[in-house]
Amino acid sequence: MRLVVVGMGYVGAPSAALFADVEGFQVTGVQRRTRRSGWKIDHMNQGRSPIGGDEPGLAELIERVVRRGTLRVTDDTSSYGEADAVLIDVQTPVDSRRVPIYESLSDVTRDVGREMKRGAMICVESTVAPGTTQNLVKPILEEESGMRAGEDFSLVYSYERVMVGRLLHNLTLMPRVVGGLTPGCAGRGAELYRKIVKAPIYETDCLTAEIAKLAENAYRDVNIAFANEVALICESLGSDVHEVRRYVNSLPHDPSDSDKNPYRMMMAPGAGVGGHCLPKDTWLLKYGVDAYGSKQLTPWVMVSSRAINDRMPLHMLSLIKDGLEENGVDLEAARVAILGYAFLENSDDTRNSPAYPLYRGLEGACGEVVVHDPHVREEAGINLTSDLSAATEGKDCIALVTKHREYYGIDLGWLKQQMRTPIIVDGRNVFDPAAAERAGFAFRAVGVGRRRSMVEAKGSTEAY
Repeated sequence: MRLVVVGMGYVGAPSAALFADVEGFQVTGVQRRTRRSGWKIDHMNQGRSPIGGDEPGLAELIERVVRRGTLRVTDDTSSYGEADAVLIDVQTPVDSRRVPIYESLSDVTRDVGREMKRGAMICVESTVAPGTTQNLVKPILEEESGMRAGEDFSLVYSYERVMVGRLLHNLTLMPRVVGGLTPGCAGRGAELYRKIVKAPIYETDCLTAEIAKLAENAYRDVNIAFANEVALICESLGSDVHEVRRYVNSLPHDPSDSDKNPYRMMMAPGAGVGGHCLPKDTWLLKYGVDAYGSKQLTPWVMVSSRAINDRMPLHMLSLIKDGLEENGVDLEAARVAILGYAFLENSDDTRNSPAYPLYRGLEGACGEVVVHDPHVREEAGINLTSDLSAATEGKDCIALVTKHREYYGIDLGWLKQQMRTPIIVDGRNVFDPAAAERAGFAFRAVGVGRRRSMVEAKGSTEAY
């Protein structure tokens, strides 16, 4: 089995490695030699993982399959012509108008169409607007190849369910949805994924699979927005959202009649929502309706949720300003450290990080702003360091955006000595509010009201 995986990112690289570990598979990863990502070619061919942060098992897997000779990475697209199957894993962001950017997807599809052989299977794994496989990918493949989809080659849409820090786990142990242009295409796709997936595989059509992917992510985004809105309510009323959340989630699930007593699983509020998927998938879903739907409509719940989540970094900025003002520090002269730039804890993934709008809001408005992250080594246009001591020294405020494990162990006594003005703004419920106040910090946090002193209200840290 000759398999080509296009795009060596968070989906393509682990998928290529997993298939390369299957007996009888020869896998080629195709990656453009761009300034941003071209380094991955030589990096992976040396048996090294292109994914930083905590990714259990991935580095060892890539080293093993490269050493065995069942995985190689190249920028040569002629490999498409030898492939029995091609998986397309390129990024599909949205622009400033919230319209999907399909340049990479279209270019790769044209290249594949020109090279692919009769009988090949083409599978889109990138997240796309509903109708994209049918209305964009299929026509390009047919035009470039001179063949008919569903007859001369198979066309499949099958989305990933990866999460940074759990890439191999989710690719192998989460159920897989395989949408085919025809039932035969879906069956062939399911047969391929059974080689690496140890969970149920569901066969459907391309459109249903496309909608399911976006609905899955939009559902999470909406639930986070609900938690953020409750957090703002708690701040206004002087309560603690984390205590409220604990009580909401204490409602037990009754397996004898789950419809009458389902789980209540309120999500954790925070400084904002990042990553490649959640900030854009509502807009992809809306674009699909706008472009291909029979009736025009606006998904108001999802759109409003996006607005709430997008505002959370700006709310962090307002908490910083409030803390500085109360402690007599002018914003223009203030020195601020942001803790965490990756969008998710213990990773180096900075895509759509909520730290970015917060940084831009502070840049030029305050005396100095620096970002600390133990996993992210470089980010264009960002004053970034991995030295926590240097980041916090002489600062008037620290704002925690990402709950990297390293931040849970910060000694508050040491931190206070480091800082010029001891102000903490916690966007991820990492610091104990009562302990911070006892240590002499002015404390602000998303979802934690200030009607009473934290120390007076709690008296201990057990509730946190």
